[in-house]
Amino acid sequence: MEGLLVHFLVLSLLSLLLGGLCQEDAAVYIVTMKQPPAVHYNDELKRFGSSGISYGDSETFNILNKTRNYSRTNTNYSSYLIRLQNSLLRRAFRGERYLKLYSYHYLLNGFAVLITSQQAEKLSRRHEVANVLLDFSVRTATTHTPEFLGLPQGAWVQEGGPEVAGEGIVIGFIDTGIDPTHPSFSDYLSVNRYPIPHHFSGICEVTKDFPAGSCNRKLVGARHFAASAITRGIFNATLDHASPLDGDGHGTHTASIAAGNHGIPVVVSGHRFGNASGMAPRAHIAVYKALYKSFGGFAADVVAAIDQAAQDGVDIISLSITPNRRPLGVATFFNPIDMSLLNAVKAGIFVVQAAGNTGPSPKSVSSFSPWIFTVGASAHDRIYSNHLVLGNNLKISGVGLAPGTDGDLMYPLIAATHALTNETTDANDMYLAECQDSSLLNKDLTKGKLLVCSYSIRFVLGLSSIKQALQSAKNVSAVGVIFYMDPFVIGFQLNPTPMHMPGLIIPSPDDSKIFLKYYNSSLMRGKDSKTIIKFRGVAKILGGLKANYSISAPKVMYYSARGPDPEDNSLVDADILKPNLIAPGNFIWSAWSSLGTDSAEFQGEKFAMISGTSMAAPHVAGLAALIKQKYPNFSPSAIGSALSTTATVYGKQGSPIMAQRAYSNPDSNMSPATPFDMGSGFVNATAALNPGLILNSGYDNFLSFLCGINGSAPVVLNYTGHNCKISTMMGSDLNIPSVTISLLNQSRTVMRRVTNIANDEHYSVSWSAPFGVSVSVSPTQFFIASGQQQNLTIVLGSTMNSTSASFGGIGLYGNLGHKLFIPLSVISKTKHKATLTRKRC
Repeated sequence: MEGLLVHFLVLSLLSLLLGGLCQEDAAVYIVTMKQPPAVHYNDELKRFGSSGISYGDSETFNILNKTRNYSRTNTNYSSYLIRLQNSLLRRAFRGERYLKLYSYHYLLNGFAVLITSQQAEKLSRRHEVANVLLDFSVRTATTHTPEFLGLPQGAWVQEGGPEVAGEGIVIGFIDTGIDPTHPSFSDYLSVNRYPIPHHFSGICEVTKDFPAGSCNRKLVGARHFAASAITRGIFNATLDHASPLDGDGHGTHTASIAAGNHGIPVVVSGHRFGNASGMAPRAHIAVYKALYKSFGGFAADVVAAIDQAAQDGVDIISLSITPNRRPLGVATFFNPIDMSLLNAVKAGIFVVQAAGNTGPSPKSVSSFSPWIFTVGASAHDRIYSNHLVLGNNLKISGVGLAPGTDGDLMYPLIAATHALTNETTDANDMYLAECQDSSLLNKDLTKGKLLVCSYSIRFVLGLSSIKQALQSAKNVSAVGVIFYMDPFVIGFQLNPTPMHMPGLIIPSPDDSKIFLKYYNSSLMRGKDSKTIIKFRGVAKILGGLKANYSISAPKVMYYSARGPDPEDNSLVDADILKPNLIAPGNFIWSAWSSLGTDSAEFQGEKFAMISGTSMAAPHVAGLAALIKQKYPNFSPSAIGSALSTTATVYGKQGSPIMAQRAYSNPDSNMSPATPFDMGSGFVNATAALNPGLILNSGYDNFLSFLCGINGSAPVVLNYTGHNCKISTMMGSDLNIPSVTISLLNQSRTVMRRVTNIANDEHYSVSWSAPFGVSVSVSPTQFFIASGQQQNLTIVLGSTMNSTSASFGGIGLYGNLGHKLFIPLSVISKTKHKATLTRKRC
């Protein structure tokens, strides 16, 4: 009942507060204070040192061996920060009304508060206050993939099999909650009992709809955060659930992709679609619900969830969410979510975020910062295709997880608008063509026929449903249903929809026109040209329950957001590669909440097949858990390096990965993918567990980068308490596994330092230069002992004037079989000396 109690208390306080505030002016603000948060104060929190990996005087690779059962926070100091916050509010607002929603004290020292704009201005003038920011909204970005990624024969084998893959690692999900009753999250299906992760200290909320016993040794923590949403009056406790329970489906889906149990049967609409497994099936799950079906979410709630996850001791944070708008200010990196995640990285937490579903336009990526691992979406090789064969032997492709009609029998076609009862008057009503009401259909006409229905924008908006149309067809004894696409539904990707009877959706408007032309031409009409005497059009449905496997995978999906990474709201390009890589995100089977409504066609099912970068990010979160399990003292950037340098830029047949370039007919509008489409490439799970060399950057490096942004010093001080010294560091100077230069003014020299985590090895270096750029790398060969480092000097020179991006790469090849790839991306090139448009301080 805790969640409902909190909801009641907030509403009660809100009603009292609004009695003394102008309701139109009151808003939620996120306030940060100058005093450092607990993550900075407590030295014990530093799991691996400031850079994640310590290098001694001898330049030997030295991982600091920290015990996992450490104290993550100084309780006295955290309490002190909360007292300071409360004291500030009392002194600033003597006699005035306000409502404090959250105290942030672990990753950020600050709070979320409901106040007026005048009160916000008053707070901003206080010497204790670093920053006052208006809260903003965020949104979500959505079985066979373990086989496609080679886990059963590769990474899982290295870890000891699915029975131990990811064991001991806790993944925290900031999402829409979880369905704790789903078998994907059970702790009793395995032969070996789940261990207790002793380094994790989270709790499980207990409410009426999330009762005691919902958590277990698999699902080790669950909370919800909705105070900011409640203050806006848009939170419905019944529909949105004031608890960790997932009323949407999205959170259950993402958690299962990353860490769902191995070998769970996928049964949908009575059909079996194999078995499902998460990437790290023995990893633990902690849920921090901060997003909701009816309205999305707000930064104040998300920051509270991130702060709590870090304090609880998660190893990995998975964020399948993005902001609804590009952050304002000096740079996109300076926003409460990204800055709290910077401190999470300082605490040793690997952070994965979806790139966003706003592709394929350039600069559409919604995950900005170099300390966040950004994942785009690709197709994988499994596809479900259904086909319709017409009486003239024309074959039309469609979608639908449905059985076919019987054998080679052809069945008469009848459109819903031609099968209306005599009482139905307006045959042109869009609703009638959608087959949503069987009482309007004449059963004598439809019996034994294939019912033809329109798939309009109402299906996209959730006003009409496939399930209701199927029920209508069943009620009037039709043998199946065919949906043709309304021409106004453009650029909408249909997920294969489960159907309990023969059925198919024709997703192409052009194919729909062909089908309707055949149907209309086959009608035998009376002398008045209106009365239909006979329905002569026939067809059969081949069925779409059996998966096919494509040789063209992977490819970058059209909706996957693209780089280059915008540094600020004026779309100046950052010297940071985004996305970092791509992973399977299209047509992904995974667990579904029993109350899930995000995809209406899977409502009431235990599994759903949906698409999006939301689905790609948890694939990488699960694979990161495998790396963390094998290398428990890896820093977040070391994990990111292992994933990036081992990614592949080639498809299954050895040809370059392609990228879809348009919403309509995306497969007809493809070209080779660039790093701005796919980052370092497609994730290679097995190779990432044995990268050979890693590149490492830590908190201090990221601070120097932030200080190098023109005008950033006050903002850096506000968020981190760090006084910037003179810094000329650019994004290209960070020791990350890519080199991106937005403006190459004649020439630039950058350094990369690699560290050997494997045995002694000889490496050779080769490269391909971006068009219009000369490249040299030294040394071209080197020997590196285990634990040692090697500097690489990369010199890039402009050979032409151009504003078109061009791409190349650096390959490192070890004699023991290790292969690493570092992509090179150069946008603008100036051959002759020019004045830089961006100053660094």
